[in-house]
Amino acid sequence: MADNQTFEEVKERFKNASVDGKIEIYTTTQGLTVEQYKELLRMFPLKYLDKLEKAMA
Repeated sequence: MADNQTFEEVKERFKNASVDGKIEIYTTTQGLTVEQYKELLRMFPLKYLDKLEKAMA
């Protein structure tokens, strides 16, 4: 995670992003804790989970 970007900012961007945007944020943001990744995942639309899984493969 960039030094000047707090998790709250990442979370807000994630919340407002399209599905593809959410996937990009989830797969490219570095420095998050496991709990922070879980928090983002809880905000991810479940019907697109397979798309996220493919992006992470």
